[in-house]
Amino acid sequence: MEHRAVATGPGPSTSSTTACVEGRASASGPGRPRNLLDLPPELLVEIFCFLPGVSLPSLAASCKKFHQILNTDTIWRRRCRLEYGVSENQRRLEMVGIACRDLYIKRIKPRFKSGRFVKLLPDNENVEHRDVYTRLLHPYRNILGLWQPDIGPYGGLLNVVVDGLFIIGWMYLPPHDPRVNDAMRCKPLFRIHLCDKNKAEVECMYGHKGSHKGDIQIVKKDEFSTKCNQTDFHRMAGGRQEELNWTGHINAVARRAGQMEFRTWLAEEWGRTLEDIFHEHMQELILMKFIYTSQYDNCLTYRRIYLPPSAPEDLLPPGLFKGTYGSHGLEIVMLSFHGTHIKVTKITGDPNVPAGQLTLHIDVTRPILFPDVEHLRSFDKLSQIVLEVHQQVQCDQQNQEHWHDNTQHNPSSLQPTCNGVQEPEDQETKAAGMSTMLETGESEGATAGGSPAPSVPGQPFVLPVGVMARNEVYPRTCRACFYGTGLIAGHGFTSPERTPGLFVLFDEQCFGFIWLDLKSFSLYSRIEDSLRSAQAPFREAFELMLKSMQSWTS
Repeated sequence: MEHRAVATGPGPSTSSTTACVEGRASASGPGRPRNLLDLPPELLVEIFCFLPGVSLPSLAASCKKFHQILNTDTIWRRRCRLEYGVSENQRRLEMVGIACRDLYIKRIKPRFKSGRFVKLLPDNENVEHRDVYTRLLHPYRNILGLWQPDIGPYGGLLNVVVDGLFIIGWMYLPPHDPRVNDAMRCKPLFRIHLCDKNKAEVECMYGHKGSHKGDIQIVKKDEFSTKCNQTDFHRMAGGRQEELNWTGHINAVARRAGQMEFRTWLAEEWGRTLEDIFHEHMQELILMKFIYTSQYDNCLTYRRIYLPPSAPEDLLPPGLFKGTYGSHGLEIVMLSFHGTHIKVTKITGDPNVPAGQLTLHIDVTRPILFPDVEHLRSFDKLSQIVLEVHQQVQCDQQNQEHWHDNTQHNPSSLQPTCNGVQEPEDQETKAAGMSTMLETGESEGATAGGSPAPSVPGQPFVLPVGVMARNEVYPRTCRACFYGTGLIAGHGFTSPERTPGLFVLFDEQCFGFIWLDLKSFSLYSRIEDSLRSAQAPFREAFELMLKSMQSWTS
């Protein structure tokens, strides 16, 4: 059988390995193997198992004996497992939180069908792991990890993983609104596997008629695109002959979309029927998303994203969360720490604030403590406290800019502030004090009036009267509250504005934000799915990714 060599990469060379073994063999005395070729085949198998897979093809080309030994499937099976996490159980899906009985079916007959998918697992009993490594895993290694699809303002979250002898792209969808505490939903968009001719084959999994031919083009290291070659598989028979029950221009657009196809999408995306949607504004938003995203069902571009790095002093572990956004439903956000500030960036978005934008910005040096529960229950009292901090922040920013301008001309100058003249406060020291406060129950901050404010983890929390909440099931105690700003904008991301609000830290798995201008409450719950190959190689790469995300949808 002919085997193609893959490009060599970092790792021990054949000559250096041979020389090392020859030197040790010569020093061992007479009667011992004098070179690598004298070693028994079973020992050579064990040695070769420790070499990187990219070095094995060139080693096989060095001599006939090595070529024969490197045909041993044990060597390549181990490399597949160690380098790419290939499991011996080809139908194991715990890593993506999906029961195999929900999606996987055993191929009994070529025409056997189950639900939306056809023969999701083709027969691969005779596939050699050398072919899996050299023709599947190594060529497509650069698409493993987390990606954000370029779907205008809506974005998304794609996780490409090695699953058995397959590479599968799973699209992660939030739970149905407003069940923010439910688990994420996943559906396969594409898969790559070896076909009968030992060639990697790409199949599109989108649509309702089973897998069909697709294509993947790796544009560059952190970008790739998918293309469907049989878009008729995405359509439902008879789906364009019926009319929706909505009126006006919505009905005209809906007729072109097709009732059956739209009903299916509505049930999957929102968990609702047409009869459940009464609000006209929500009808427009839902139908707009359906029409817009349907244009991308045959070709999509993806850009790599990383999970945020963590540090011991973080108030809660950074990561991905799902949160409520009013009529737009649930959206996916990423919480990350940047010194004394928390940034919450949209991974999915909407026509008002698109994916990639900074939806929340929290200052952890600005804790807010309410004297009693009544100050929380009253929206006017809560607003007064938060707005006083907001005015203080604006004043401090102006003073900081003025101090910076002065120090450029006179380094010994002091900063004039609203309360007199002082040097700028050490923000890192304030952050350290806040961490201590959360651990010991003593506050290092102060209320808007400047008086000391003791804080105890587990303080009572209630939503102010008149604040709208999509999900009324929220914790009744919180660890701390902080001043922050939220980004609001008009349709089409027009007139974006950062408005003050209250960040509520409930626990490590949950937080909330009260939007003062909107009089609404967003609840966020952590995404607990295990996401592999998603860590940034270094922090600067993560910071650069965040800046790039904003430009993708601006």
